[in-house]
Order: sequence, then structure tokens, then C-alpha cells
Amino acid sequence: MRWLFADQLGPHFTDDADRILLVESRAVFERRVYHRAKAHLILSALRHRAAELGDRAQFVRSHTYGEALREAEPDECVFPTSRGAQSFVATRGLTMLPARGFVTPIHEFRQWADGRRRLVMEDYYRDYRRRSGVLMDGDRPVGGSWNYDAENREPPPKGESRLPVPDPWWPREDDIDAEVRADLDRWEAEGVRFSGHDGPRRFPVTRQEAMAALEHFIRLRLPTFGRFEDAMLADDDWMSHSLLSVPLNLGLLDPQEVIGAVVAEYDAGRAPLAAVEGFVRQIAGWREWMWQLYWWFPPEYADSNEMHHTEPLPEWFRTLDAEAVTARCLSVVLDRVQRLGWAHHIERLMVLGSWALQRGYDPQELTDWFHGSFVDGYEWVMVGNVVGMSQYADGGRLATKPYTSGGAYIKRMSDFCGTCEYRPDRRVGPQACPLTAGYWAFLDRAAPALRGNRRMAQPLAGLGRLSDLAEVVAQERARGIP
Repeated sequence: MRWLFADQLGPHFTDDADRILLVESRAVFERRVYHRAKAHLILSALRHRAAELGDRAQFVRSHTYGEALREAEPDECVFPTSRGAQSFVATRGLTMLPARGFVTPIHEFRQWADGRRRLVMEDYYRDYRRRSGVLMDGDRPVGGSWNYDAENREPPPKGESRLPVPDPWWPREDDIDAEVRADLDRWEAEGVRFSGHDGPRRFPVTRQEAMAALEHFIRLRLPTFGRFEDAMLADDDWMSHSLLSVPLNLGLLDPQEVIGAVVAEYDAGRAPLAAVEGFVRQIAGWREWMWQLYWWFPPEYADSNEMHHTEPLPEWFRTLDAEAVTARCLSVVLDRVQRLGWAHHIERLMVLGSWALQRGYDPQELTDWFHGSFVDGYEWVMVGNVVGMSQYADGGRLATKPYTSGGAYIKRMSDFCGTCEYRPDRRVGPQACPLTAGYWAFLDRAAPALRGNRRMAQPLAGLGRLSDLAEVVAQERARGIP
């Protein structure tokens, strides 16, 4: 019998096992505040998989995993996706199979990384493509370039409130979803806390649904994905994004099959190279990078706080209260997370993450918030993305600079600023943009820690030329407004 966790649900986890143990543990949802849509997704996926497996599965509902294992006696498990789960499994004496659902075995990544002076995602990504032959022409990248980032940073079309692309594929709820929603209502009445709204379900919970979502994206949305990968529109929740991070992180899709399907579209002349390469880089590059570094860095990496940020998350931020926020960019994105449990990567990094970095939010609190608030959020995903990429709390071990900006970037890449009460070009006064003023106040506060960073030389030089810096800093210390 093989014990599988709720993010190990696809056929590549089950096809070579005689029997499967699936455990639904209520205690998991009591440890942190989860978005209701995420709790629904996990429970629905588990229950659907148990129903599909029929007599092959032993499905145990219990308060804790320990209680479940007193009822069932599995022999093995697949390498779990968190350190906590790995430690728990190790105490049970189970045979632990290698990790699945990623493109490089952990031991191979360790061999690649060992002895390198600095780990850089682009280096690993190129190595993966050479090894796999993905988007390669002999020993050269197809098209002559490894990276088409420059073609994948277009702002949204002017005058458009939505991209002219078909909507994503949507699932249909069934009796299992109704049962899950009733159980979540009961749990809330009994004291389990959730955030956000639940319903209708928007993401796949079965292999069949995941394949339908993949095929729909490839056929109708992939061609425009690259151009507007970083763009944001207030009235377009999804843009051209695939939403496949959810079925990938539930283990319903294998990344190799997704990469193969996307590359086949380029080979058939149905999708541009920039879009295909950008999408492959998200999966075989960044997603894989977060997974591998989670296990490469020591456990204490998750507690890094090199910027010494200790500000607790405001209650309105924790509860996704978009109506408490005046800055339109933040209000739009918080509302998106409240309704969907999702926002795309630029909204996470350059709105939510940038706001938090500028205000010195505690990086561990923020990591926990991202983990609970996003339907595709897991510990292995969020530690690197928040501690390293978003908050620079590791002092530059993962990212080469802090990723934050003033309002000018938001104005260029979105339609958020047009009706906002603040102006992105103002640093001081009632209309001062909180991201613009916050950016300069952050640089002033962080300057001693960033002096030796070559990528920060130009911004720090600009800081020195700011005639109203003292006024900006005093204003930001005093205003404390969302």
C-alpha cells in the first residue's frame, strides 16, 4: 500500500502501486488560515481521486495523520513536498520513493549545484534544455536565443479592459463539491477559520479535468500568453495565463507532459516561439528552481530575515479586505485574491510583494499568508518565492536584487492608475502614490544593506539626488495608510 498526500494525485503517482492510501486530515486546515477556495480544492481533489480509484484506495478521514495511520498500514510513500511531511514520514519507517512531478531528480540537481560559486536559475534552465533537448537545435537553442523575455513584457493593449482571448476552461461542480462545501460550512461553525470566498470551483480536481484545461489553454490561449505575460488589467482576472499551476501542484499533471504538449504547438506552427519558450521557462525554469532550492537550502533558510523586517501584517491584509484599501492596484489584487484565491505572478510580486517589502512586513508571516491564501500555494513554492524573490530576506542568495518599484511600473503595465486617488508621479502630498513614496523610503532604509549590490547602484544614486527625500521618509513613517 502506497500512502499519497493530497498533492500527489495523478497517474504518475499511482499507476505502479497495488493499493493507495489517501488521508483527509482536518488538522491540516487548523494549522493556518486557508482560503476557502483552496480548502475546497484540496478536499474535492482527494475525494474525487478516492472515488476514481474505488477498491484500490483506502480513504481515511481523521483529525490527524497519526490517527489515520493507526487505522491503515501503508508500506511506502512518494517523497513528500514539505520538510514537515518528510520528517513525519521518516518516523514511520516507510519506504520512501524518489520525488515525482518535477523535471530533474533531486540528486541530479545536487550534483549540478555542488561546488558552484553562485546558483543562477538561467544556468540551470539552460542545462535542463541541453539535457532534455527541449527547444534545442543540436547544441543551440531553437531560434538562436535562450530567453525571449524582451518579447514577453508588453503592457496591455490601450483602451482594452480585457484581452481579446477566449475565457479559460471551467469545470462543472458535482455532488462531491456540494458535500465539500457543506463540510466546510460545518467546520467553520465549529471554529475552523478560513479567508476569502468559495465558489464556484474554477480549477481542475481530476486528471480528466486537468487534461481538458491543458488542451483548452494550448489551443486557444497559448499564442497570446507570452506577449502579455506581465500585463495587468483590473477587469481581466485571467489575462492569457494557463491556470495550470493548480493541477501541476496537485500532481494531476506531470510537468514533462505539459512541456511536451506546449512545444508540440510551436513545432506545428500554431504558437510563437516567444510564448512557448516563456511558458517552458516558467515550468522547467522557475517552478523547478523553487522546488530544488527548497531542498538545497538548509531548513533554517525559511527563517531568513536579513532585512530585519518585523512589521506584522495588517488585519485588512490578512483578511483580504480590499474595501479597506485606497491604492487601486492593491485593492484590485486583494479583491482578486479574496474572490479567487489566485492572482498572476506579476500581481503577486510587484503589487502584493512590493507593497509588503516597502513596509517591512515580517517575511515569515508573509510566507504563511501566501501559502494559505493562494490555491496553488505550498511551502516548497512559497519559501523561495517570498523569502528569496519577493522580500529579499535571504540577503541575495536567490535573487540578485530586491524586486520592488514605484508607481511608474504599475502605470506602464496595467490600467490600475487611471482612476486611482493617488498619482504615480507624486512622492509627497495627499496624492502621493504609496508605491512611489514607499519605494524611495524603502531604498533610504535599506541603503546600508544594498551598497555593495551592483544592480542597485543606479537606484541608490537616484536616491542621493532626491531633494525631498527627508520629506518623503517622514511622510511614509507618519501616514501608515493602505
